[in-house]
Amino acid sequence: MFIGLITALMAVVLDQTSKMLIFSFLANSRPVIELTPFFNLVMAWNTGVSFSMFDNLGGAGVYVLSAFSLIVVGFLIYWLKDEKSLLIQISLGMIIGGAIGNVIDRVRMGAVFDFLDIHVLGYHWPAFNLADSFICIGAVLVIGNGLFFNKEWNDGDDESDKAKITSSAKRADGVKK
Repeated sequence: MFIGLITALMAVVLDQTSKMLIFSFLANSRPVIELTPFFNLVMAWNTGVSFSMFDNLGGAGVYVLSAFSLIVVGFLIYWLKDEKSLLIQISLGMIIGGAIGNVIDRVRMGAVFDFLDIHVLGYHWPAFNLADSFICIGAVLVIGNGLFFNKEWNDGDDESDKAKITSSAKRADGVKK
């Protein structure tokens, strides 16, 4: 659990520091800075959640979305306290830290500050921030681990799995006779 909480703390610090630095930089220059042909720094405010969904909740949206995020964080901390896998602890920490980083923005400023803008051939991915990145990377790692590395999905390479398979096969043979 400790590794997950440290990861969450680091994610919050990195997220909030990056937002502070980029906001002050953009506020003192111009709202869009082209860094490469496919990547800009922008000043964008998201009053909703991912891709600005639920941004029509008005003033109550800050509290509704923040409360929902904190409920999810509570669930993830509950999951984290018994998690043995280091990968999952780090992944949950990334999700928790990202969610808390965005809640801090909502409560302090009424919206989440997004500043990373990726685009190709005039099509822009919705602007995002480090907190969003931590949430997405953590979620992909948790899902990927569940799909590809979960013991229940193992091919039977483990000795105990081989014993279970052998035992099941013997019972099945006995039933057929």
